[in-house]
Amino acid sequence: MTMRWTFVVAALLAFLAAPRAMAQGEPDVDVDVASADFDVDEDEDAADQDPDDEDEPESATEREQDEYDSGTDAIDEEEWTQAVGHFDRAIAMKGKRADAALYWKAYALTRAGRRPDALAAIAQLETSAPQSRWLDDARALEIEIRQGSGQRPAVESQSDEEMKLIAINSLMHRSPDEAVPMLEKFLAGSGSVKLKKKALFVLSQGGSARAREVVTEIARGRRNPQLQSEALKYLGLFGGEQSRQALADIYASSSDVDVKKEILHSFMLSGDRTRVIAAARGEKDASLRDAAVKALGIMGAQEELWQLYKTETSVPVRKGILHAMFVGGAVDKLAEALRTERDPSLRAAAIHSLGLAGGPKSADVLIAAYKSESDPEVKKKVLHALFLQGNASAMVQIARAETNPELRKSAVHWLSLMNSKEATAFMMEILDK
Repeated sequence: MTMRWTFVVAALLAFLAAPRAMAQGEPDVDVDVASADFDVDEDEDAADQDPDDEDEPESATEREQDEYDSGTDAIDEEEWTQAVGHFDRAIAMKGKRADAALYWKAYALTRAGRRPDALAAIAQLETSAPQSRWLDDARALEIEIRQGSGQRPAVESQSDEEMKLIAINSLMHRSPDEAVPMLEKFLAGSGSVKLKKKALFVLSQGGSARAREVVTEIARGRRNPQLQSEALKYLGLFGGEQSRQALADIYASSSDVDVKKEILHSFMLSGDRTRVIAAARGEKDASLRDAAVKALGIMGAQEELWQLYKTETSVPVRKGILHAMFVGGAVDKLAEALRTERDPSLRAAAIHSLGLAGGPKSADVLIAAYKSESDPEVKKKVLHALFLQGNASAMVQIARAETNPELRKSAVHWLSLMNSKEATAFMMEILDK
């Protein structure tokens, strides 16, 4: 029964009881049913109203956040004018989002093509919030705006090193001849190594003869020795044949093994297979031949690696070649090495690489090797290789057929570590016996 009907029934009972009360000399009972019903409506409405539904006025912080969020949403939709309006209202509240709103207002104005207004917003941010974490982004945006307007970036006016570097980078795209001397000066200064690495990165992409000359000098170790490794890498990444020739000259003249390894890595980055193969074949230092072999594996030089394997005399380097063939996906060559090799350590290395290679082709090679092999130690290595592949099916078949207790135990051991339905079913089969 609802509250309304409770009051109505109560009023009706009171009304019916009135004549008896009068007969007993009690005072008249004046019942206004209509009025009672009206009061019930108000009480019921009040009772039914959820206190959480009452509208409470938003705080200034919430209004500011709403405007800021609406502004960023408008930026996502590329509604630049709407975004500016939302950010203006957030800025006017002078809350904790004011500096961020000024930056995004400048950004929206830039995208809307209103560069002078965007610069004014950045100036307002610098004045009103000199410690804001948005200042670096704002200054970078200012450089972008001025460059887009055809203005030369004001490198000299920048006090912050990172901002200066951004300005030089911008200048490099517009006037490389002017930017290179500034980068040289920056590299010779007292800035941090981190920023100097960024400056070298910018310089290495300059493309001018002078820029390449400076990078080559650093690569030779004649200046900024802490940047030599980066310079060697950038000559491989961004240079053409002239840069690769410079690397070859440094390689030939250097006695530093670490520098030579860096150069081999740079040859790999530049795709200079010829020079890497020459090092793999002719280098007297086994560690450098090994470094060249690893580079060839990443470059996918399968045939060249196989030819090197047949002529190489160092066992550690030959193991490196087998691993490089795995990296290059040369399953056929690994299978041939397993069939023809007599050195136990090299056969083990070939088996391990076949296990890492995975796939049905290598699985077939490993299963065939297990069946034909008589050495229990080699068979154990095959089982481990099948485990590396996650080949539970082959392992279960071997475990069921194997008569050598030690080998069967090894197969069961690897199966117990595999998260596979077949392996689990086989474990249950063993338990049921």
